[in-house]
Amino acid sequence: MIDRLIITCEHGGALIPDDYRGLFESANEILKTHRGWDAGALHLARHLETSFDAPFIFSETSRLLVDLNRSLGHPQLFSEWTRSLAEIQKTQILIDHYHPYHNQVREQLNRSLPVSERIVHLSVHSFTPLWNGKRRPTDFGFLFDPGRPSERQFIDRWKQELTRSLPSEFVIHRNRPYRGTSDGLTTMLRNERPASQYLGIELELNQKHLNRAGRFPRSLIQAVSKSLRKCVETG
Repeated sequence: MIDRLIITCEHGGALIPDDYRGLFESANEILKTHRGWDAGALHLARHLETSFDAPFIFSETSRLLVDLNRSLGHPQLFSEWTRSLAEIQKTQILIDHYHPYHNQVREQLNRSLPVSERIVHLSVHSFTPLWNGKRRPTDFGFLFDPGRPSERQFIDRWKQELTRSLPSEFVIHRNRPYRGTSDGLTTMLRNERPASQYLGIELELNQKHLNRAGRFPRSLIQAVSKSLRKCVETG
């Protein structure tokens, strides 16, 4: 079975819309860090889009305005710069930025289902190598729901294939540095669609591998693409 691949990138940039720039005058440096965006993720996702000719939905608006990878009502949906805004202002941010993105993803899922019996939704992210003073040993993280056999089997296969494509010193973890069942876009969509139709996978890459241009090396991107292709095309 050939799966239908859909790629998203929720934290692809650190842009702040003009109407809200005044709120972030003191956050220019923070916007450049992992708090503002997932460095390297959008470049990787775009490569995968081209390689697989897959539907691709992304955002370059900073998560500090509103986090597209959080559910409505989550305490981290808005950041410290937007949390204290009036409800009418926060509602407008959701109308302008949050809902359109989520609607695009859902619409693409609906369009893809008649084409394929099973959709693999790959959400591409990156993470800071240092957290709370501790170094994270993970190089690649696959986030998924271990309670859904289809996702578990897919990740077992992808981890095996990626391991073959990388030098032995690379550390690949399941559900690290975060849990795949934590609040997020894929978790929300799992609640809407059966496991037989929808696989929600988050790929996390350690930002320590970024080159001077702020991108992941071509060798790593090719390893991700090559290993993913074997999983998507064989099911």
